[in-house]
Amino acid sequence: MDASSHYSYALPTSPESLYKLLKDLKIEFDIFEHPPLFTVNDAKKYRENMHGFHTKNLFLRDKKKKNYLVIAHEDRLIDLTLLTERIRSSRLSFGSKERLFEELGVFPGAVTPLSVVNNKKKDINIFLDAEMYGKDTIFCHPLVNDRTIALSYNSLIIYFDYLGLSFETVNLSF
Repeated sequence: MDASSHYSYALPTSPESLYKLLKDLKIEFDIFEHPPLFTVNDAKKYRENMHGFHTKNLFLRDKKKKNYLVIAHEDRLIDLTLLTERIRSSRLSFGSKERLFEELGVFPGAVTPLSVVNNKKKDINIFLDAEMYGKDTIFCHPLVNDRTIALSYNSLIIYFDYLGLSFETVNLSF
């Protein structure tokens, strides 16, 4: 299975259910459809009217088996050794696709801050790039990688609050 809408039936939360939740929370958003995107470079080809903060999202695990979601600017170079120090963790590595699905309910290529809706244990450690603070337009996937959703930083915080999730802001400039 890939991370496109074609396989959204296999997800614990569908993009449509996510949109309904956002509407119920009175969160304004726009949806952009495009071919499935797997890399930042792929995504940059489909940006005609998409101006704002574009994210890249890292699902990580440390040697103590704690899970992390790091939401960074798409062009940010992330040094995992330095990131380990910044977020006060032990050695970090990328989480497996099986663990990603178990913890966030998405397939590789569709990792997004919105996928925390599927983290029922509420045990994911969320770190937001300090550069995104207060941005009017943040772009991320809505659980699938052939759509992009635009919403504000404040809307993202409302979403986290509704889900009962905390987060930390971290300076990711290395």
